[in-house]
Amino acid sequence: MLVVLVQVTVKREMLAEFERAILTNADTARSKEPGCLRFDVSQKEDDPTAWLFYEMYKDSAAFEAHRASAHFAAYQAVADKALTSKSLTRWETKSEVAVNGF
Repeated sequence: MLVVLVQVTVKREMLAEFERAILTNADTARSKEPGCLRFDVSQKEDDPTAWLFYEMYKDSAAFEAHRASAHFAAYQAVADKALTSKSLTRWETKSEVAVNGF
């Protein structure tokens, strides 16, 4: 599996439009992409301009399929206007252990 962590900073005046775009992207990825296993969107508690996405895909091909989707393109069009910074890291899952949700 592939885990993708994305941290972004959003222009304050674009927060509402950005939130709609990222939530639509995440919801559509979870419901329509069989290779998207998880897509969590978080906003920093004390800084509404800071966001973190935790995405889990079956494999790299599933992540590339996500990036080629129409809903990602719609999100990206907003992100191109809204973001002041972005960091993306890819992590390969070596094991799966679930204890009380962790």
